[in-house]
Amino acid sequence: MAIVAALLEEYTAAVARAVERLLSAAAPRRILPRRVRFLVLHSLPFAAPPAAVPPPPHAVAPVVLAG
Repeated sequence: MAIVAALLEEYTAAVARAVERLLSAAAPRRILPRRVRFLVLHSLPFAAPPAAVPPPPHAVAPVVLAG
């Protein structure tokens, strides 16, 4: 049973990646509305998390190490 579960997990991840690529490729062509792409991508079980935007340099406090 563990083998089937592992196989299904790999299959689900592969399908999620394929759907993610398909919808990302559709974005510039405006084939699907942005909201539909957003909902589909965020409902995928193994979807990659959205890329985090780093804080601006002035918002990062300097680190002082005691030595």
